[in-house]
Amino acid sequence: MLEVFATPYVEMKRRSGGLKCILKYVTVVVVGICIFYMIKSSFDSEECDLTKIHVNSEHTKRAMEYAEQVLQAKCRTSFVKKEMSRLFAEKYNKHTSPFVRKNVNTEKAIFKYEPPFGFHKLSERLQDLLDLLPNDDLQEDIKLKSCKRCVVVGNGGVLHGLELGYALNQFDVVIRLNNAPVQGYTDHVGNKTTIRMTYPEGAPLSEHEYYPNGLFVAVLFKSVDLYWIQAMVKNESLPLWVRWFFWKQVAEKIPVMPKQFRILNPIIIKETALDILQYPEPRPRFWGWDQNVPTIGITAVVLATHLCDEVSLAGFGYDLSQPNTQLHYYDNLCMAAMHKQTMHNVTTETKFLQKLIKEGVVKDLSGGIYCDFCRKTSW
Repeated sequence: MLEVFATPYVEMKRRSGGLKCILKYVTVVVVGICIFYMIKSSFDSEECDLTKIHVNSEHTKRAMEYAEQVLQAKCRTSFVKKEMSRLFAEKYNKHTSPFVRKNVNTEKAIFKYEPPFGFHKLSERLQDLLDLLPNDDLQEDIKLKSCKRCVVVGNGGVLHGLELGYALNQFDVVIRLNNAPVQGYTDHVGNKTTIRMTYPEGAPLSEHEYYPNGLFVAVLFKSVDLYWIQAMVKNESLPLWVRWFFWKQVAEKIPVMPKQFRILNPIIIKETALDILQYPEPRPRFWGWDQNVPTIGITAVVLATHLCDEVSLAGFGYDLSQPNTQLHYYDNLCMAAMHKQTMHNVTTETKFLQKLIKEGVVKDLSGGIYCDFCRKTSW
C-alpha cells in the first residue's frame, strides 16, 4: 500500500532527477566544446620556416660539454630534497609519495579538492583503479640505486640541433612529457624513457613512443580521466559517452603492462600550484573549479625532486621576445602561439625555474631558462 501511494512522488522525483542529469550533461558538453575551441584557437598560428632557424654551433658545443660535466661529477645523495626544503621550507614536503599508493583512503589530504588537486568524492572509483595496478613506486632496479640522477626533458624548440641525445640517455631517470616524440629525434633528445608523464589528451597516439620498461604516469585533470585510464589498464574500448569529455582525440590503447601504470599523486600538483607557485586557492564554480593549473612540465620538475637525488632539465624555456623561433623541437609551430594561450602562467613558472637554477638546485642542460654555461669558459 505504501508503494502505491509513493509512486507519483517517486515518479516525479525520478523525472526531476533525470532532467537535472540531462541539463548537467548538456552543460558539460557545451563547456567542453568551448574549451576545445579556446585551446585550438590559442595554438592556431603561422608555421615557422625551419630553414631560417639558425643553430648556434658554439652554444651546441658548450651545452654538450656542460651535460658531460654534470654527469661526471659525484652524485650527491638527497641533495635536491634538502635544497627544496631550504628554499621553500613548509611549502615543500620531502616525504610526499610521488605516486598514489594503494592505501590511499588513509590519506585525507588527497580528497580535499577535485581533480587535478585531489580526488574529492572519487575515493571508490579511485580504489577500483588502484586495485588493477600491481605497483606504486619506481622500477625496482632504479629504486635500489644509492644515488639517482633525473633529467626532465621538455618539449622546447631549444633542443633542436643541440645533439644532447647521448648525454640524456646516461641519466638514471629520464622523464618525457605528453606526446613528445623520440622516433626521428634521438640525436637531440635521446631514446631512453623511464617515465612518460601525461594526461589523456596528451598521450602519444603512436605505439612506438611506449617502451617495455618505461612507466606511464597518468596526470588526472578531471574525474572522467579515471574512466580513460581504467580502460587503458584493462585494455578495453573507451565508452562512447566518455569521449565527449575530451577536447581532442585520445589514445585508444596504451601498449604497456598494468605493472607499468602509475597515477600521479595530486598532492604534487597541489604542492606545485598552491604552495610553491602561490596560485590562489581553487573555488567551486558552476562547471568546475576556479583554478590556475601548472603545466605538465613544471609539475614534472617538482615530481623529479621527490624521485631523485639530483635533477637536471633540458628543453625548457619560452623566449616570447623571439616570436619566430621554434616552439617545439618536433613541429614547426612558432613561439608566437604562446602569446595566445591563457591556461598557464608561463611567466611565474619561468621565474620559479630561474630561481632553482641560479640557486644551484637543478641544472639547465640546454640553457633555455638560465644559461649558466653560456657565461663560463670552464666549470
